[in-house]
Amino acid sequence: MTGLEGLRVKLFADGADLAGMAELAKHPLIRGFTTNPTLMRKAGISDYRQFARDVLALIPDRHVSFEVFSDDFTEMERQAFEIASWGDNVYVKIPVTNTAGESSGPLIRRLSAAQVKLNITAVMTPSQVEAVSACLALGTPSCVSVFAGRIADTGRDPVPLMAQAVAILRARPKAELIWASPRELLNIFQAEAVGCHIITATSEILAKLSLVGKDLLACSLETVQMFRQDAVKAGFALALPQAAAA
Repeated sequence: MTGLEGLRVKLFADGADLAGMAELAKHPLIRGFTTNPTLMRKAGISDYRQFARDVLALIPDRHVSFEVFSDDFTEMERQAFEIASWGDNVYVKIPVTNTAGESSGPLIRRLSAAQVKLNITAVMTPSQVEAVSACLALGTPSCVSVFAGRIADTGRDPVPLMAQAVAILRARPKAELIWASPRELLNIFQAEAVGCHIITATSEILAKLSLVGKDLLACSLETVQMFRQDAVKAGFALALPQAAAA
């Protein structure tokens, strides 16, 4: 296991809680931030522009991804140009398809050619990675977010697929692969091993960074102590049956 100080994969924080983002922005390992409409809704965000202004005032110098929210490609394009205008560090998240399953490829091609920095999201398969890669301009920075955690949720091992995605994107030197929706801290080291450029992580996963390399015997003892403390706090008891007591 590589120590955190030796990681090549960049850690991005995934969330939309402004106070939490402000705190994570102080962490030297956090190299960027990603958001999406679902996270923003959960955080109670109602004014998209104001939220973005607040985020960029806090984080003016690191990658921040904001997602379009239309399902119409023409409106997606309009939103993309506005979002891109908010800052040089802004990447515009474009879903790989619309809700009807129609490819966003033509839109991705136009935006990338116009030098809009993109983060193509909700990607799941190598064929999608290939199709997206073909649409990305060679000179425009971009990201491709493959949802490895959701792939794992289907019972599939995402590691070989992510390694394949790394190989596909070598044809686009300005494109970075994101290991998206990780489920556990181990995923950071799996992303590192296959050559992913970036991994996103929620605050819950990032809170476990201090556990990296921890002695397993110490973990074992702490677990035993936790079980004992909780049993005492719960007041559990197994009194002897009366006949046995007599």
